[in-house]
Amino acid sequence: MVPKRLAGCILLGLALARWSVAADERPYVFFPLEIPGAVGATATGINARGDVVGNYFDGTRVHGFALREGVLTTIDYPGAAFTDARGIGPRGEIVGSYRLPGEPGVNQHGYLLTPDGEFLPADYPGHTNTIPQRILPDGTILGCRHDWDFMATMRGVVMGRHGSDEIDAFASMHNGATPDLGRIAGLFTDMMTGAGRGYIIADGTFVPFDVPGSIQTAAWDMSPAGAVVGNFRLPGGAVRGFLLEGAELDLAAQELTGGRFTTLHVPGSSITTAFGINARGDVVGSFVSGGVSRAYIATRRAAPAR
Repeated sequence: MVPKRLAGCILLGLALARWSVAADERPYVFFPLEIPGAVGATATGINARGDVVGNYFDGTRVHGFALREGVLTTIDYPGAAFTDARGIGPRGEIVGSYRLPGEPGVNQHGYLLTPDGEFLPADYPGHTNTIPQRILPDGTILGCRHDWDFMATMRGVVMGRHGSDEIDAFASMHNGATPDLGRIAGLFTDMMTGAGRGYIIADGTFVPFDVPGSIQTAAWDMSPAGAVVGNFRLPGGAVRGFLLEGAELDLAAQELTGGRFTTLHVPGSSITTAFGINARGDVVGSFVSGGVSRAYIATRRAAPAR
C-alpha cells in the first residue's frame, strides 16, 4: 500500500514563532512542524537530505508520517491498528513498527517501507516482537527485540545482510550507529541502580554513560561522524534533549572520558526530546507546550562573521 498524501499543508515555523537556545556556544533554531489533524506528534528520524519521519495521533490512533521536500504523507501498515515510523535511510527507505487489531499493547512488529511504497517484514528471528529504529546506508537495521515485556526480554539488535546479532544488556535498544558499525549508540536499564542509561559500543566494547547531573539518560541516534542525541531527566523531573559531540572513550575502563554535551530545550516548553540527527547536525524530536506534544526540526544557527 502506498502511503497516503495528507490534505492541507505543513508549516515549518517559517510563519510561526522561532525559538533558539544557545548551549555550549552552539545555538540551535527550532522549527515546529504542524501536521493537519494531529493532536500530538513526534519527529523521530532525519536523513542527510533532510527527509523527516515520525508519528502523530489523530485522537483515535497513531500513524507514521514522512516529510519529503515539503510533501507530507501518512504511513499506515495494511490492516494495522497502530503504525509508527522511526528511521529513514539515504534513499528514502523507512523503518518502523506496527500492531494488529486485538494484539496486546506490548506487541510491535517490524517493517521496511521501500521508496516504491512496498511494505517488507523486518523482524528479528526467534522472538515475538521487533522494533526497528534505524536503517543504515547498506540496509543494516538497528533496533530491539522483545517477547512479553519491554524489560526482561528486550535486547538491542542488528539485522543485516550477513545475519542478526544482539547484545546482552538488560532492557537495551540499539538506536543509531556510524555507517561502518564502528560505533553504536543506544539505551539500557542498569540492573544495579534501576536507572536508564545511554551507551556507546566501540570496537565491541560496551561503554555506558550519563548526561552530567541527570537521573536518567537515553541515547536515541548517532550521526555518521559519531555525534549522539537523546534525552535526559533532571532530579526535579524536567526532561531535556542532549547532543554529545567529540566523545572520547576509555575502552579499558569502559568509561566516557571526554566529549561536549549541549542541552536542547525549546524555551517555554515543559518537555523537549531529541530522537534523530543527520550528517549536517540537524536534530528532530518533540516538545510539550500547553499539554500538547508537537514535532520539530532544529538546525544550527550559522556562526556570526568575525
